[in-house]
Amino acid sequence: MCSSKKGISAYQLWRNLWGTDENGVQLGSYRTTWFMCHRIRWALGQEPLAEKLDGVIEIDETWVGGKVNPPALKEGAPRRGRPGFNPRENKTPVVSILQRDGTVRSMNAEKITGGKLRPVLDEMIDKDNAHIMTDKAHKLKLSKYGWKHSAVNHKQKEYARHEDGQIITTNTVEGYFSILKHGIHGVFHHVGKQYLDKYLREFDFRYNVRQMPDAERFVLACEKTNGKRLMLKQPKE
Repeated sequence: MCSSKKGISAYQLWRNLWGTDENGVQLGSYRTTWFMCHRIRWALGQEPLAEKLDGVIEIDETWVGGKVNPPALKEGAPRRGRPGFNPRENKTPVVSILQRDGTVRSMNAEKITGGKLRPVLDEMIDKDNAHIMTDKAHKLKLSKYGWKHSAVNHKQKEYARHEDGQIITTNTVEGYFSILKHGIHGVFHHVGKQYLDKYLREFDFRYNVRQMPDAERFVLACEKTNGKRLMLKQPKE
């Protein structure tokens, strides 16, 4: 989990840890391995920021979840704007705040609105020393609230531009989303909405310590387990 860029599935870990007996019957318990993975993800959660993020900050959102098949097209009907069809119906929005050449923090957002996200930015980002970059689709309206903000217009095929010695782009955070989605679709295949936060902890941790050798990353992960405990079910009082 520390060395694989896109993680390892609980099923694969179950096979690796327990193996089979002389009759080819799989030993151990998949459920135990699955819960152990979640306990590790819980431990990998980031501590509160010691100081606010500054410099170039890229913010973007993506949608994680299964594909919804659209209804069949009637003859002569337009392909776009099919009534009653929402391609994001089975997906969950994820917002990531990434400090360029630094760390990333991702969160499971039930609904992406400026009113919900701006207080998070106030808590995490140094308003006086940060330059926030988003795409034109973002709803934050940062310039209106005194933030230094630049945006790229993906609808006009603009993905990066040079402006006042800075590269205005969200390519870095979108590269992180690529790692996240390749891991979820290619390794885990399915992630329950109720567990998405824990997977985000895992992917954030690996990205933030990407410059470390595998051995040092493993030691850091072990140290982060101190004082943390995740229970499958909360005990009854």
